[in-house]
Amino acid sequence: MKLPHRHSVFWKLSILLVAFCLLMIWLSWYWGQYLQERNAYLSADARHALRQYAAAAEQAHGQGGQAGVDAWLARMSASEPGFIAVVGSDLTSLSSRPLDAVQQQRLTFLRHLEMPMSRRSRGAPWMQIPFIEHPEQGSLVLALPERFTPGRHAWLWALLTNALVPGVFTLLLCIGLYRMLIVPLNQLREQANAWRADQLNARLSANTTARSDELGELGRAFDHMAERLQGTVALQQQILRDLSHELRTPLSRLRVACEGELDEQRLRERLSREIDGMQRLVEDTLQLAWLDAERAPLASEAIQVQALWDMLAENACFESQWPACQLHCEVDADCWVQGNLDSLAQALENLLRNAIRHSPSAGRVTLSGQRDGDHWLLWLEDEGGGVAEADLQRIFDPFTRLDGSRPGDGGFGLGLSIARNALTRQGGALWAQNTARGLRLNMRLPAAYAFTL
Repeated sequence: MKLPHRHSVFWKLSILLVAFCLLMIWLSWYWGQYLQERNAYLSADARHALRQYAAAAEQAHGQGGQAGVDAWLARMSASEPGFIAVVGSDLTSLSSRPLDAVQQQRLTFLRHLEMPMSRRSRGAPWMQIPFIEHPEQGSLVLALPERFTPGRHAWLWALLTNALVPGVFTLLLCIGLYRMLIVPLNQLREQANAWRADQLNARLSANTTARSDELGELGRAFDHMAERLQGTVALQQQILRDLSHELRTPLSRLRVACEGELDEQRLRERLSREIDGMQRLVEDTLQLAWLDAERAPLASEAIQVQALWDMLAENACFESQWPACQLHCEVDADCWVQGNLDSLAQALENLLRNAIRHSPSAGRVTLSGQRDGDHWLLWLEDEGGGVAEADLQRIFDPFTRLDGSRPGDGGFGLGLSIARNALTRQGGALWAQNTARGLRLNMRLPAAYAFTL
């Protein structure tokens, strides 16, 4: 099975979940150790209070002997009702009240201040706290008061450890997953809803499209699709507006001709001319719309540019009455490109017609080219005087005619648009530049390796 690429969401989710599991394991261990210490050992305050008791017992014994111990025990019994005694180093009572047998036996199971306290034992544990100044003389023995017993709020700590803390970290994990997965999906949903509301200019945020994982690729695909939809709709609307405008003029001339007093022969000629013009206009418009909307791959084959030029030049000479000597091909026979023959022929034919239309009657149109790595760079030059630098890009827009800058006598401004779309669909490019004598149209097409020398 092939692993996902290194920027895949799979790896991000894996890192996030592994980090979460390791964090929970560490937290369980660390928090467990902390709770064990807190719930099993006496607090610092409890140890301090018990040492104060031992110091007071030592002082009572040192100052008053057995009577002092009895007095001190009487005072302590009022504040600490549990068992309490002061014993010597041999575990015998230093007060006037001796220890019974049960108490003597219990003295063998005494706990010290630093020992863990078990809440499972019956009754309060008995603590032995040596005298502070002279620990060898005796110690205080008492049943640990309830208020000093550790782990009194163990249920609260268990709730915090087993519920609240894991819940908080799980919530943080969910927030991370939400920001990683759900937020981009919500943006995609909002963009789809915007398209449904005809808001084709809606785009995803840069945070989503800049991602290098699958969701980023999906976001960039959505934006690209939105641009394509917006461009297609805008082109179709522009085509409809321009087509309706272009059709008004021949229709008006047809109406004038029909309502006029032309003889039958002249009327037929006028009708035929206007109908031919409208037919070319509609066909070119439909061809441009099809090239822009169609995305199915074109059939590709190796094409010899020189042979294609010879065929197109012969047809152009017949249509324009130009002599063949004015159409030059400087491309060698080893120039083979990879593309669709019909589409490339139509593009080159449109470029050739445009060059002839805008060149003087004695002008010259030349096709030249050179190999450029994996491509062929071809250029078609005319002697029509060129166009303004600001219009070099605009001439490829549909229905653009620069009659003020280049003399011409025909066309609807669709030829260059059709040619650019046709070349782009087969992996090529088309752009224009001015030369000293006219306009140069540059074509970049993939080379056909099987036929190169």
